[in-house]
Amino acid sequence: MSAMKELVEEIAKALVDHPENVQVTEVEGEQTTVLELRVQNEDLGKVIGRQGRTARAIRTLLSAAGMKIHKRFVLEILE
Repeated sequence: MSAMKELVEEIAKALVDHPENVQVTEVEGEQTTVLELRVQNEDLGKVIGRQGRTARAIRTLLSAAGMKIHKRFVLEILE
């Protein structure tokens, strides 16, 4: 499991009421890695946050951490 996948998983588990239902799937691309985050439906709002602030913060962390290893990461929050 990659460090970025673990990072997103740990952050999501800390935010939601049902951490056992948090799933992160890594889709490797040539230049970009997509991290797909799935949570239980009622936890969706907690991961996205008010006006998308929480999701934006997670994406910022991914971007900053990705700079260090010269890779681009995209977070997709799926229902």
